Amino acid sequence: MTIAPPPQTPFDLVIFDCDGVLIDSEVISARMLVAELALRGIAIDLPYVARHFLGRSYPVVMQQIRQDFGVTLTADFEADYRNRLIAAFESELRIMPGVRAAIEGLRVPYMLATSSSPRRLESSLRIVGLSDLFAGRCVTASEVAHGKPAPDLFLHAAAKAGADPARCLVIEDSLPGLRAGLAAGMTTWQFTGGSHLKGLDLPLPDDIAPHHRFDDFNRFLDQPARCGQEA
Repeated sequence: MTIAPPPQTPFDLVIFDCDGVLIDSEVISARMLVAELALRGIAIDLPYVARHFLGRSYPVVMQQIRQDFGVTLTADFEADYRNRLIAAFESELRIMPGVRAAIEGLRVPYMLATSSSPRRLESSLRIVGLSDLFAGRCVTASEVAHGKPAPDLFLHAAAKAGADPARCLVIEDSLPGLRAGLAAGMTTWQFTGGSHLKGLDLPLPDDIAPHHRFDDFNRFLDQPARCGQEA
């Protein structure tokens, strides 16, 4: 008997963002940053965080604060913020519903590409129980010259996996992440199911047109030809 080969899929690699995609962390991060800045006399709100900080690395966030408020925060601010954030994650952080099953059902390789620091990423994956799925499959903004919205991080992930960027699928939630995926020449989907996006009116700029939008990982594998899952 001849066994038919598995059906071809349009992608050779799926690259996931982490915060706001795999884990429901952005609303916690935003709340903690607002509170930590308030202690230094800097008043911002959650919509401000969503517009300016989602998908950005910590140095870029600090640069934005210097630009908008004329304040340079010292190293102790970063240490205090990161320590309090990890403590909040320990008690509040949750995996996005359906994520584990979606990843386990993929029939193509996958990577994780995040603006988070290596320490924060390691803690986040441990807390939500995803460390086993992403061992050896992660890249962070600390490994490239330019973080999102530059394409460097996604191109680095593709190179590490030996994949052609044109055959990669990026899953992102933030505007910088979407820009980065599109600039890398990759098929780019926007995930809109994170709690940080609920109730916020954040229309996409004219220069950002994701190839697909979805809000539920329980339906991520519904179309084999699109995301390459097990039949």
